[in-house]
This record gives sequence, structure tokens and C-alpha cells, in this order.
Amino acid sequence: MAILENIRKRTTVLILIIGMALFAFVISGIFTSNDFSGGKVGSSIAEINGNEISIDEFRRKVERASRSGFPSSTSMQLVNTVWNQVERSAILGQQFEDLGISIEQDQIIDVIKSSPGLASNPQFMNENGVFDESKFRDFIIELKQSAPDQYNDWLLDEQSIIDRAKEQAYFNLIKAGNGATLKEGELDYKLANDKVDIRYVRIPYASVPDSTIVVSKNEIAEYIAEHKDEYEQDPARDLQFVYFEEKPSPEDEAAIKDQISQLLEDSVEYFEEQDTTDTIPGFLRTTNIAEFLDRNSDTKFDTIFRAKKELPSQFADTLMNLQVGEVYGPYRDGDAFKVSRMIARRPNGSVKASHILITYEGAERASPEITRTKEEAEERANELLKEATKSGTVFAELARDNSDGPSAPRGGDLGFFQEGIMTPKFNDFAFGNNVGHIGLVETEFGFHIVKVDDKEDVVQIATLSRDIEPSEETINKLFEDATKFEMATTSSDKSFPDVAKESEFLVRPVNKLKQLDENLPGLGAQRTIVQWAFNDDTKIGDIKRFSINNGYAVVQLTGEYDKGLMSVEDASGRVLPILRKQKKAAQIIAANSGRSLDDLATNNGQSISNASALTVKTPTIAGAGREPLIVGTAFALAEGTASELLEGETGVFKIEVTKKEDAPQLDNYATYATTLQSSNAARVNSAVYNALKKKADIEDNRATFY
Repeated sequence: MAILENIRKRTTVLILIIGMALFAFVISGIFTSNDFSGGKVGSSIAEINGNEISIDEFRRKVERASRSGFPSSTSMQLVNTVWNQVERSAILGQQFEDLGISIEQDQIIDVIKSSPGLASNPQFMNENGVFDESKFRDFIIELKQSAPDQYNDWLLDEQSIIDRAKEQAYFNLIKAGNGATLKEGELDYKLANDKVDIRYVRIPYASVPDSTIVVSKNEIAEYIAEHKDEYEQDPARDLQFVYFEEKPSPEDEAAIKDQISQLLEDSVEYFEEQDTTDTIPGFLRTTNIAEFLDRNSDTKFDTIFRAKKELPSQFADTLMNLQVGEVYGPYRDGDAFKVSRMIARRPNGSVKASHILITYEGAERASPEITRTKEEAEERANELLKEATKSGTVFAELARDNSDGPSAPRGGDLGFFQEGIMTPKFNDFAFGNNVGHIGLVETEFGFHIVKVDDKEDVVQIATLSRDIEPSEETINKLFEDATKFEMATTSSDKSFPDVAKESEFLVRPVNKLKQLDENLPGLGAQRTIVQWAFNDDTKIGDIKRFSINNGYAVVQLTGEYDKGLMSVEDASGRVLPILRKQKKAAQIIAANSGRSLDDLATNNGQSISNASALTVKTPTIAGAGREPLIVGTAFALAEGTASELLEGETGVFKIEVTKKEDAPQLDNYATYATTLQSSNAARVNSAVYNALKKKADIEDNRATFY
């Protein structure tokens, strides 16, 4: 019952413990049956290789993710994060089932024992300070009985944690069969170390103007048909919109500035109950600053004394030069109008100091490595004090080389600090001496050689602030403008951009919006607009007004792209440069066939260049860029021979091999084989999963529910 009482009293700690456990392993099967979800309930959010994913279970996981601490994530980001986990679990889970991969209880317990978050938790330790398996089991049992919500969170993660253990076992099996022979190691060594030198001429594709190359639609269509995998597209939409932003008008700004100006002076207020009038002091005269700002300002009274660097940079000089009682403003600072009044000033209220700390064994916070006695520390401190006060000594260097304090790497610099921040004796020395003074101070931390570097005033400033916000009149007009524009675009024969132009509204296009996208440029997260665009009832040309944060958006659907092979028009932007390059290459080769290296250079206004020490692993040619085909061809040629014209990445090449250098033979290539095996193993996890995902039959219904 002691554990139960802890649960009731320390819910926050409990949740933290559970959170740590989620990243460790869990005792699968000890507390629950294998089927947590109790079967499929309701509609499915997806079907992966024939297995349905329950929307109810998915929603529970999204809710859990939301509660687990993703404050900056949008709802769609949470959904996508959970989806990636669910998709991965489903795809790999089928592999685990087919292969019979399971995790036994003794394996899980071993991992729990090695988890720092659990193994070091006093709640699960025995009297010898060792992780006690039975205490952990009891904790989970108590959790089930007394905290069902947290227990359900535990259960939600139980399966995913076990899956991660299975993943590790699964990928380890693949890695075990993914070796590298000595012959493969030798090849890898030669690819990196065999070298070739070449002379070459390159005729850049840019030497043929694009305007001279004609590519037909049929040619683009044929290319797409031959490269279908590269030109598959997901459903997409094109939009255009006008944004009516809810922001203050110039009149609103003037009114707010006027309001804050009026608050400076006294005002007369009538009290109906007493049938009397009273004079209310304004900001200039009020003696109760905190109360005045509570009633009239959007910010409270900041009682803290501030240094110049802590004031708004644009106004810091002006504010620091105010006399006590003097006022500056109204002035605009960001999205607010402000008036500032100097309340108090502390001359030299902030000190900048540096120090060299010489500590000793037993001093407060002394490092365990410190073995000197207090007497030895004092003697050493006096030696350094003499050194520090010598002419020409750089205090920062002396501190870096000798200080035991954490500020040593900064040359002992402690920065600026106000009264009461430092330990009393240190504080009194820093504030009681002039700038430039160096002296010795003893504190509970040891002996300090202190240098007073600088001093500055600190001030207490009260600021009357009013946020610059749109008035009700402005908000109403914005709604009226957005509504009128929506009605005009839906009833007029003119196009959406033409109607917008008449009212000088800016039209913003959004192209290739995906079904699960959330953000619209200029509008931020607008999932509702995306859902409308993909609704079966929404047709090209349809227009709708949406209420969004800070205003309205009038949106028109302008284009639809269905899932499948891209059309010629949609793919032309990608295919056209490829076909142009191929045609340029053919044209250059046809015009220069049979020419020698010298003739090729002369007839095309190019020069013969040299490239040395080229390798297959780094096929970059100086002056030409990355050219794997050209470098690979060079290795296939005999020394002294020239190639035919070659179609490279950046132009047409003709090369001549001037030197080939084989890498020295090694006695053993085990090191290279091991490195190759490690490199291949590092890619297993992502490569295998991506291959399984590409092959998987996935019906994703997220857009239906979110």
C-alpha cells in the first residue's frame, strides 16, 4: 500500500516515471493479454497489406502523444508523427510474425535493469540500492488498480516498445548475413586508391542555345512512359486566395496613441452614488504606480532595476538619460504604444568584475581533485595578487591559467551583477571599490583575487503600455470587405484575379497542395482549407470564404491533379531539361564525330584541360564537376588511348588517358572488409524498411478523419 499512497500523492512523479519507462522495455504479457485493443472498433484509418488500423486506437495514440509533451506541434503534426509510428509497426510487424520473432520475458527484464531511468529510481531499489524486479512488478500492478488512465498509457506503449525490441532482433539478423569478403574489401580499397590522369576537352551543353532545341509533347509523353516510376504523382490541388488580415488601421493606431496620451494628465471622474466628482491623478502625478498600471496598462509595473542593455535597444539611451520623475513618450515599441517614467536610479548599481579563485580541500563546492590546504591556498593567492598588480600583467590570462573557478575559461569574467547576487564579502568588495582596483577577498569558496572591471547605473522604470489592436469598427469593415469580395467573385463574369485587381487586393497562388498538407504560404496552419479543396463536392472554380486566425481568406480552387502518372503539362518542367540535354549531346556528337582532341578543342573554341589522381569513389573533375561516367570510362581505357565522344553531366567530353596508377598491394584487406561491412550494416535499418514500405499495399485514409 506504500506504493499506492505514493501514486495518490505524487501524480506528477508517477507520470515522469511512466514516461521514462516508455523509452525502456516493458514486461510484456505480465499484466495484460496480447490484444490490448480488443479487436477493431469503428472505421479504419488505414489498411496496410490487408490489415486494418482502427481509427479508435489511432485516436487514442494521438491523444496520448498530445499529452506526452509536444506543446509546439499542431494537431496534424501529431497525427503524422503517430502515423509514421503506426505504419512502421504494421509493416515490420508482419515480418516479425512471418519469421516468428518474439521477445521473451527474461530479455525484457534484463533491458529494464539496464535502463538508467528505472534502474536508478529509488522506488524500485532494494535495501542494497539494487534494482528490484518484484518492486517494479508491484508498481505496475498497483498502477493498474489505482490509476487506470496512466495504466492505459502504459498499455499503449507496451506493444510499441516490444516492437522496437523485435526490430532490433530483426535487423540484427539481417546485419548478421550482410558481411563483406576480403575480395570485396580489396575492391573497395582499389576503387578508392587506384588513380588515373587524363587530358580532356569538354563542350558544355550551355554552348548550344535552348532556343535552338525543339522538344515535342509526344517526346515528353514517351519519356514519361519509359520512366513511370519517376513520374508518379499523389493527388494535389492548386489554389489562389486573397487574405483579409485583421490588423489595426492608421486610425486605430492614432486613437490608441491618443488614449495613452490622455492618461498622462489628471482626469475628473463623477461618482453617481455620492453625486460628487474627484480628480484622478494621471501617470505624470500618480504616487501609486502599481495600482495605476493595473487599471490602465496592458503590462504590469516592473519593480526590478534594469541596466541599459536590458532596456529596449532603440530607446535605451533616451530612457537612461531621464531624471527621476521625468517621462518619455508616447513612443511605439513593436506592437504597442508606451510611455515610460523614471521611478528611481541607483548610481553604479551594477558591477562588472573578474576574479581568480584559489580554493582548498574542504572549501564549499571545491573540486574533489583539490588537495591543497587553506594555508597553501592563501599563500598562492597572495602570490597571484602580487603578479596581478604588476604593470603589464593581463588579468584575463592570469585567470585562465590559474583560477579554480568555472569562469577560468572566460578569463575570470563574471559579467555584470547587482547588489546581493554574490556572496556578501565578494559583493562588498566589488561595490565598495573603484573601477580598476584589484584586491584579495576570502569567502566560503576560497580566496579570490578580484578585479573591478566596470560599473554602471541601474534604473527602475514604470511603463504605461497599450497594445495596438484593431478596433471593432475595423474588424467589422474587414468582414464586410471579405464578404463583398466573396460575393463579387461568385456572381461576376470576371475572373478571380480581375475582381481582386479592381479592389487592389493581392492574389496569392498555392500550387500542388497535397492531401495531408496543413500549412499555406502566408496563412500558416489551415487544415480546413486543405480539406475543402480535396472534398469531392468542391469543383475547379469554386470559391469560399474562411474565417482564420487574424482575419479571413477568400479561396478559389484552380487545379486538380489525380493520383497516377503525371500529365505532359505537369511533368514538362522536369522532363524538358533532360530531353534538351540529350538533344544537345546528340547535336554536338554529330557535329564533331571523328575529331582528335586538338581538333575538337580548336573547332569548338575550347581548351584542353588536365585532371589528375581521379578515383572511382570520388569522380569529380576539376573545372567540370562530378562526372562518374567520364571517370569510369577513363579507368576502362588503356594508358595512352583516347575515348569516343562521351555524354557527360555538364557537357560532351573527349578524354585521353595519360597515366594509370594502381594502388599498392596490401598483405591483408581485412580492415577494408570490416569497414565495408560496418558501412553496409549502418544502412540496413533504413534501407530494409524503405524497401518494405515501397512494396507494401497501403490505403491511407488520414485525410478522411483529420
